[in-house]
Amino acid sequence: MKAWDHPLIQKGMPLQLAKRSARIAAGERPLGWKVGLGAPASMQKVGITAPIVGFLMQRALLLSGSTISLEDYVKPVAEPEICVRMMSDLRGGATADTALAAIKEIFPAIEIADLDPVPTPDNLDVVLEGDVYQRHVILCGNTRFGGSTAGLTSRVIRKGAQFANTTDPEALTGKLPEIVAHVANTLSAFGETLKAGDVIITGSITPPIMLEPDDTDITHALDPIGEVSVSFTRE
Repeated sequence: MKAWDHPLIQKGMPLQLAKRSARIAAGERPLGWKVGLGAPASMQKVGITAPIVGFLMQRALLLSGSTISLEDYVKPVAEPEICVRMMSDLRGGATADTALAAIKEIFPAIEIADLDPVPTPDNLDVVLEGDVYQRHVILCGNTRFGGSTAGLTSRVIRKGAQFANTTDPEALTGKLPEIVAHVANTLSAFGETLKAGDVIITGSITPPIMLEPDDTDITHALDPIGEVSVSFTRE
């Protein structure tokens, strides 16, 4: 069985994509896509074999250094990620090799999500319909050509100190070309296409960071490309 043949994914993805289409019809501009629940422990917990896919809209995009109010969040989460931008369309039947050839560039990102409801094996359709917790995304203006992570170091700064550091930023997420191929194939299964210019945030490099009341900001550096940061208020 393909990952997207899971009954609750079959139920939830059309609902999600219908909401995306309605927002585009109302004048919003699409930005790209995201994956979620892709860490091995998360996939095992909810009974899936690959990440689930959500969408990004331009309205969710914030400049690095922006401030977000978390007043209405139930379980705010920050995820340091690598973002991919596509150079060409990638349709169904994609492989890691064809995906790698279709990637234009990579760069650091932070996703801000609201982990409500907590995912279970029984509510994946609800999670998908709600766009996999997506609220905001912060993207770096500095990029590196191609899809290789060779020589990159991911660093997360939280509460004024280094919170995480790894020279293997794909250890938790899986390989970027495989993620991109999975997104393309999932979208194709539901009548959509991964297009040139689309971005994909490819999953949290660290376990999702549950934001606490004393979290005022977070920075994700992907050396030597660049860094992004976001601040928080509870007002």
